[in-house]
Amino acid sequence: MFWNKDIKKSILPVIVILRDRRSFTFKLVASSLMGLIAAILQAAGGVIPGIGMLISPFSSAPIIISMLLSPTFGILSYILTIFLLLLIQPSELFIFPFTTGAMALGISFGLILFNKGWKVICLSGLFLCIGICFLLYLIQFPVLGPFLIEFRVVNIIIIYSFSLVYGWFWFELVLRLLPRLVKPIKS
Repeated sequence: MFWNKDIKKSILPVIVILRDRRSFTFKLVASSLMGLIAAILQAAGGVIPGIGMLISPFSSAPIIISMLLSPTFGILSYILTIFLLLLIQPSELFIFPFTTGAMALGISFGLILFNKGWKVICLSGLFLCIGICFLLYLIQFPVLGPFLIEFRVVNIIIIYSFSLVYGWFWFELVLRLLPRLVKPIKS
């Protein structure tokens, strides 16, 4: 069954290629480039109306890749993206750290720590749900528009369910595309 499939067999060779076969300088430059790409993709939501909202969710991918390079460089890339968003598109500064970036950190930590796919999906869904609930209920920023503004248990269950489905989509995307992206780096 998919949920109990051992993901280390498919993701560990990619992590070894990214982490062990590259120098400190390569990792530093690559993670800063990933932070820049993530900031540009996230800022597309505010700069390009309409189509930019379809582009901005892809800012998770560079953060995931830099976290797989090294967790330290991944966190630095995440922080760099936040600072770049402060300069490029300050309105996206609320969205990225608590939603898109938090989910990317959850997927990355899950891929590094766990062997089973369902654990990675639950962790990424938890990171995303906590980020959305923090924005909705503590900061009172309407990240979901006029929906689910009242603090109720049912709303949190709906948000967590959405977060699980969204995390599952990203987990599948990472498992399918990451080995293909790393093939050119192997040599």
